Amino acid sequence: MTRQITSVIGGENDHTGSPYTSTNPARPSEVVATVPLADAATFARACRTAAAAQKEWARVPAPVRGRVIASIGRLVEANTEALARLVTEEIGKPYAEALGEVREIVDTCDFFLGEGRRLYGQTVPSEMPDKNLFTFRVPVGVAAVITAGNFPVAVPSWYLVPALLCGNAVVWKPAEYAAASAHALYRLFAAAGLPDGVLNVVFADGAQTYEGLDLALSESTVHKVGFTGSSAVGRSVGELCGRHLQSPCLELGGKNPMVVMPDAELDLAVEGALFSGFGTAGQRCTSLGTVIVHRDVHDAFVRGFVQAVQAAKIGDPNGDVLYGPLLDHKFAERYEEYLTWIRPHHTVLPGPTGPMDGEGLYYHPVIVDGVRPDDRLFLEETFGPIVGVTTFDTLDEAIELANRPGYGLSSSIYTTDPQAAFRFRAGVSAGMVSVNNSTSGAEAHLPFGGNGKSGNGSRQSGVWVLDQFTRWQAMNWDYSGRLQKAQMDVADITPDLAFRL
Repeated sequence: MTRQITSVIGGENDHTGSPYTSTNPARPSEVVATVPLADAATFARACRTAAAAQKEWARVPAPVRGRVIASIGRLVEANTEALARLVTEEIGKPYAEALGEVREIVDTCDFFLGEGRRLYGQTVPSEMPDKNLFTFRVPVGVAAVITAGNFPVAVPSWYLVPALLCGNAVVWKPAEYAAASAHALYRLFAAAGLPDGVLNVVFADGAQTYEGLDLALSESTVHKVGFTGSSAVGRSVGELCGRHLQSPCLELGGKNPMVVMPDAELDLAVEGALFSGFGTAGQRCTSLGTVIVHRDVHDAFVRGFVQAVQAAKIGDPNGDVLYGPLLDHKFAERYEEYLTWIRPHHTVLPGPTGPMDGEGLYYHPVIVDGVRPDDRLFLEETFGPIVGVTTFDTLDEAIELANRPGYGLSSSIYTTDPQAAFRFRAGVSAGMVSVNNSTSGAEAHLPFGGNGKSGNGSRQSGVWVLDQFTRWQAMNWDYSGRLQKAQMDVADITPDLAFRL
């Protein structure tokens, strides 16, 4: 049965907007949900609604807000199978991966439920008597959160959970092609007892969202922007926020390198390359971009990689498959464009040759050997099941190649030499480094984020994300009964600096 869903603003359904249909990418003729896409004015209105609700939510004691987060975690946990099935149906993510995505929401809630009791400030000694200094974490206000659909419920939780815990209100704009999954997550959050207006979900296309965000920033009803998506769009969001003197939280694309050293356990490296290169059909921001493999083990690694890919099953995401369809028609069209970047000096290695299942947006995995540092396939993100391979001779060369594309999200090195692992960590520009593990696989209590084209240095997850959704406030309390001027009315104890033994 087709789901009829809407934006929800201040606890009320908003039926206005242009109709949009979310379909099942495994069976594109199957409609998952219909939803009206809001215009810019509606997005701005949602931000005003959130601003009005935020003040009362901020007055709720932080430990009580933490109990709401705990309730969200339990509700998500109790609805795991239903939510995971919906994710699989709407974006074609294999059910096993969808279960893991839902588990990540629970893990995020479990981590942050106690942070309501740990939003610590400090008591700081003053340089003058009868005076105390304090620092406090205070909520930023309203957070506008814009997320992609490749992780339609896990990644939004990275924003929504800490933002709400810290006393902010949120206007969330999910990807329209994952509207049903997003609406289901909203309902679980609302069931935890959030007051109306504290969390609002607005479905809109990119152009109307940008225009609405510009309007809301001009009206000072948005105080923090969180964006997960492409580097190109992230640059535009960053420029817009900069004009309003705001620093957004940007989590963007990646061209994530995997370095395979001559002493690597090749079977393990192949397993990591298969998962990070082709899991979720290569549609993760942390997906493997290029394998940078030492010349001495190149042939053996490639042989194993090809065998692993040929043995993999691609198809119905409800089955035991490496990956299912691409997320949406627009991603399929882009992937076909990436295939045109293959050049005569490349070697396309053989993969599975059998037919794909039915009418779905299925594409064979592609391994391209012989990529060069100036190739588009080496330099630019390819959001889909395609992985490049190149060679190196020295670790310094491998680090240089890893950094060359200018992204800096995730990276990986396979080696049994601790010195090589730490040299790679120190030299690579990525915000995240894995040793003998794939480029994909975040945990809820570690900082997640990138540098360069992959982001502006902001971090999600763990305690580090609290700095995105709080501001430090300083207070001084002088109970001396007189005006004491800092740096002026300070006691001076004079030393004898000429003293010698």
